[in-house]
Amino acid sequence: MDMQQLLEVSNQGSFWNPLTYLVFAPLVGALVLLLIPKGNEMVLKVVALATTLITAGIGVYILTQFNFDNAGEKQLTANLSWIEVINSRYIIGIDGISLPLIMLTLLIMPLCIVYSWNHLPSPGNPKAFFTLLMVLMTGMLGSFVALDLILFFVFFEVVLLPMYFLIGVWGGEQRQYASIKFFLYTLFGSALMLVAFLALYFLSDEVLTPSGDLMHSFDMTLLPTLAGGIATGAALWIFAGMFIGFGVKVPMFPFHTWLPDAHTQAPTVGSVILAAVLLKLGTYGFIRIAIPILPDAAQTWAPVIGILAVIGIIYGALCCLAQTDMKRLIAFSSVAHMGFTMLAISTLTDFGFNAAIYGMVAHGLITGLLFFLAGSTKERYHTLEISRLGGLLKQAPHMGWIMGLAVMASLGLPGLAGFWGEFPAILSAYNPAEGLNVALFRTLMVIAAIGTVLAAGYLLWLYQRVAFGTPSDEFADDPNITDVNTTEWIAWLPLVILIVVLGMIPGILFNVTNPAVVTTLGMAGV
Repeated sequence: MDMQQLLEVSNQGSFWNPLTYLVFAPLVGALVLLLIPKGNEMVLKVVALATTLITAGIGVYILTQFNFDNAGEKQLTANLSWIEVINSRYIIGIDGISLPLIMLTLLIMPLCIVYSWNHLPSPGNPKAFFTLLMVLMTGMLGSFVALDLILFFVFFEVVLLPMYFLIGVWGGEQRQYASIKFFLYTLFGSALMLVAFLALYFLSDEVLTPSGDLMHSFDMTLLPTLAGGIATGAALWIFAGMFIGFGVKVPMFPFHTWLPDAHTQAPTVGSVILAAVLLKLGTYGFIRIAIPILPDAAQTWAPVIGILAVIGIIYGALCCLAQTDMKRLIAFSSVAHMGFTMLAISTLTDFGFNAAIYGMVAHGLITGLLFFLAGSTKERYHTLEISRLGGLLKQAPHMGWIMGLAVMASLGLPGLAGFWGEFPAILSAYNPAEGLNVALFRTLMVIAAIGTVLAAGYLLWLYQRVAFGTPSDEFADDPNITDVNTTEWIAWLPLVILIVVLGMIPGILFNVTNPAVVTTLGMAGV
């Protein structure tokens, strides 16, 4: 009996799994929203908030069932027949890699609903707006629990249409251009990713299905073994397809150009979700799929990923220094910050992977808060032109101090979450995985460190222009410029607390991610 027959697939677990409830609860909420008349705005808000809170409650239950002593293994799994003709299966499960990103999603979505309570974007159609947010939530959660490539691809694509409409309908003046650009870039990347998945399917070894047939598989847990026999040249091209597909989503330089436009034109909640969660689907794809399944190809591509990541860090920082719009500056800062995450991933080490996951969570909290602040600034001043702003600490002192904390966290100040997203990422490049060019990665480490200085420059410049000084004559006596209101406090305070707590006690996250990272890289033989 050869390896093909040793790997047998069998039905395990039940579809009615806590993870299934977690993923599809927002979709049920979306269906309920569709039954409510458009004019019942308060009912729509209550149902949307209740849906996110119920889903978060399921997440809390999952936390109680999760074995943190065994965080390296897939838990709460189900492996059931789905599309038999191609042996694509409904396989779900979580480990220490996916759990923090799921919890980040479950935190951000209720906060977005609360923020939208008094900040609904124009034109006012709360029914469509909240329904799209619920569908978006299902797509994001599904992507983090899926362990079958086709299942992952379906959820990965589900997030595309809701975000397209959020930008295209409720965005700024250039919303149509930004939404189409976002759609085309993401769709192009997804097409290449799907081709790569199909190539993996056809070129990998077969497994014995429950019906007794030998078939190829999309099972992520088996593919690190099944794909071992793929020829080197083919593996490099397959990895290239996934590299572009996930790289567009991150986004990595030079696939980043859709991001500043999408962020700038998106409504506040759209920008928050895009920064906090959606960008993480790309980096998660590298850690969960591309590198574990094709580790040898990853070794070859790692220097390219590292170089592009560092270019993104410097390029993003320089672009930030040239911006005149507050929201666009924050958007370009995401290009730079995700560069640190990709540099850590390119080292192919457990230290780097841990740093990358921490960076993903920290960036989600910090940049999400910055976009919330930008949205509220726009609502008060009716502009995000940095040259027209100023004196925020005098007119809205609490808002000014919260912005100060977010800026300090974003530039990587020790004691705040951003530090543990950047410093370990830079440090990981000092000792990359065996077989990689040590001199190259140490050079990249130095250049990335220079990027942190540039980050301090553009972020402190932003804060100084917006918060310090006296208000301009244009806004000095404007009664609409008020301090933080109740819904803003509710939406922002959890982010502020977590930024401080994770900055002071990084082990909360590292202790969860490390076992899963070690297991994942061990399976890949990296």
